[in-house]
Order: sequence, then C-alpha cells, then structure tokens
Amino acid sequence: MSSADDRPVALVTGATRGTGRAVARELHRRGYAVAALHRGRSGDDWLTELECDLTDPGAPPAELLARFGRLDAVVCNAAVRRLGPVADLDPAAWDESVAVNLSSVFRLIRATLPAVRAAAGSYVVIGSHAGTHFFEGGAAYSATKAALRALVETLLLEERRHGVRATLVHAGAIANRPGDRSPYKMAVESVARWVAMIVADQPPDLAVGEIEIRPARLRTPAVAGLARLQDV
Repeated sequence: MSSADDRPVALVTGATRGTGRAVARELHRRGYAVAALHRGRSGDDWLTELECDLTDPGAPPAELLARFGRLDAVVCNAAVRRLGPVADLDPAAWDESVAVNLSSVFRLIRATLPAVRAAAGSYVVIGSHAGTHFFEGGAAYSATKAALRALVETLLLEERRHGVRATLVHAGAIANRPGDRSPYKMAVESVARWVAMIVADQPPDLAVGEIEIRPARLRTPAVAGLARLQDV
C-alpha cells in the first residue's frame, strides 16, 4: 500500500489474534486500509504490519504516515492481563500492566494526534468491565482499565474542538482464545462489528464517549474472582 491510496486508514494495536484481529478484518471489509502494531507478522497481504513493542516509547507512527500519508482512526486494543492478589503480585507484572494497558495508549495517542486531527478522525479504546467491576486478584488489570476512562474522556473533552472523537468501549467477556465458543461470551466478530460502527458510522454531529457491550446470555453468577467478572 502506498501513500497514494485514497482509502481511509485505520491503525489497530494487538491485531495478531482475537478481538484485534477481528477488528482489523472488519475495517478492511468496510474499505479501510488497515495497519497493525504488534510484535510479530502474519504475512497477510491485506494488512500492513509494523513490528513494535508497545512498551517501547519509540513506536513507529512516522513509518505509518510515510506509507499512507494519513490516519483516520486508531483502535487501541492491545492489553495484558496479569492476575494475582496484591500481597503476592510481582511488581514486574504491575509495571508491565501499566506499560501495556495504559502508558502505551497515551504514547500512541500523543504520537498520532496530529494526523488524526488533520483527518478529523477518531480513537476507539477497548476497555473492560474490570475497570468498574473489581474482583479478587485483579488489581493490576482493573486499575489500568479504570484509568483508561479518565484518559479517553479527557481526550474527548480536549480534542472535540479539533473534530477528533474518542470512545471507550466497556467490554464484558469476549471469546478471545482460539476454539472458545462459550455461549456466555461475545464472539470477536460481534465486538468487531460494533467497533467498526463506532469508527465508520458515527453521524457528524454526534460523539460516543463511552459504550458498554456485554454477552446477551448470563449463567448463574459465580461468587468470587474472575468468574464473577464474566457474569456481569
């Protein structure tokens, strides 16, 4: 793909599998040129893949803009989920959670904002019910997901005057792992359709600051831990 390509351009993080992969495919299906930031390469010819460790402040937005010349949407999906009681949680797991789930989102926004402003584009950040529904063992994951709400809302308040929109997607349980067909989780393709709608179908006089999505079916609630989070 070259900068002469006149299609809208979307950047998706964490697109090697699961939700990120489905979002990238759905945006491509809708006519977007799609680039992905992740650590590996799949070799798919429909996807421009830029190898990047998102914990490294030197993420390559300049390379992206050199290839495409524009950037209309950024979908921040990459995340890690490091679980453990506060008393036992390895500080390195905490630091990694903050670096990937929160700081990388801030850095990517800072690096891409001039281009997104120029396109009057949008940011979509994939959050989690863990940011509002806390559970035992989830301190690192919940704290970083909760902080995204403040980051995205502030971004929207500051950048709306520049035509930039920002949406936080509060997501319940998603069948992210290969072979997971649980009826109590959302399919990645279903989540991707909603993300693509936020990116492509918002009316010009409307901004979606937050949206909550959750599985349509509920099992009998569990009493504790991560299982309880999946039943809200």
